[in-house]
Amino acid sequence: MIEGAGSPQEPSADEAAFESLVERHRGEIYTHCYRMLGSVQDAEDALQESLLAAWRGLPGFEGRSSLRTWLFRVATNVCLRLSSRRPRRMLSFDHGPARSGTRDLGEPVAGPVWIEPWPDDLPADDEPDPAAAYLRRESVELAFVATLQHLPGLQRAVLILREVLGFAAAEAAEILGTTPASVNSALQRARTVVRQRMPGRTQQAELTAVGPSGRRALVDAFVAAWERADVPALLDLLSEDARFTMPPLPAWFDGREDVGRFLAERVFATPWRLLPIAANGQPAFACYQYDGERFRLGAVNVLSLRDGRVSWIAGFVDPEVTRRFPVPAEVEAAAEIFPPDR
Repeated sequence: MIEGAGSPQEPSADEAAFESLVERHRGEIYTHCYRMLGSVQDAEDALQESLLAAWRGLPGFEGRSSLRTWLFRVATNVCLRLSSRRPRRMLSFDHGPARSGTRDLGEPVAGPVWIEPWPDDLPADDEPDPAAAYLRRESVELAFVATLQHLPGLQRAVLILREVLGFAAAEAAEILGTTPASVNSALQRARTVVRQRMPGRTQQAELTAVGPSGRRALVDAFVAAWERADVPALLDLLSEDARFTMPPLPAWFDGREDVGRFLAERVFATPWRLLPIAANGQPAFACYQYDGERFRLGAVNVLSLRDGRVSWIAGFVDPEVTRRFPVPAEVEAAAEIFPPDR
């Protein structure tokens, strides 16, 4: 249903036809909005605004380009307009320096300022083209989405349209209302920033290197160590320069020693249960914290790897973020049945 397009009870026949026409592009546009804006909430807003604008502008669509190109033109311009009105989404590294003390984690920084994780709702096996599935995951990795936010709006849009979505320079120019020469120039500048800010290997390359069995072993070891509050075992899984972030709290920790101190002194003050999930094409966990009565979802942690070790635990503790990760009912039921074992 397109919000604002008609009666929420009885959509018109024209609206139903339009919905059917654009349905196969909806998911792709939604993900495009996330890459552009770095936020699931902002992406939802942009998607709805884009579909409403497309619905209203449909009489003027003359078919000179494909429907997909036209829809991406509408959505990209909506995202550019929204991003110009809102603060740039950032990671904890951009907000301030790392801390070593664990007593004061700072007051939560409210507002639309943090990069948000993207729930993986399309399993790789459902993508008929393995190469397309690989690229899709790379293009929503946390480090890549964060890097995109450092680009000016036009460069960000050009990079996504050309290198993620595969539009030709002329198509991207049509979408952005500019020239192919301007598109090519913006693309070169964007590539320079990406090369400077991105790690040497993507997370998909890291996961391919460890293989499915290595990934399962890492996930199992991480869950077991976390649920036992076994700090030494967890540190064995981390790289020497591992980082731990937890927006909207401003505090973050840099290096295995400081991360270990934070885990021991603050995180494991209460018991936890972890459910392996996936986010941003990366291993992740729904983390349930015991509050004295039951285990409640307290965080979503997304792991980044380097050479088989965890180089970044990206924790997200904002309830408005964690609620976007649906958890099976049986897990919720189990959280009430099983008490902590320590």
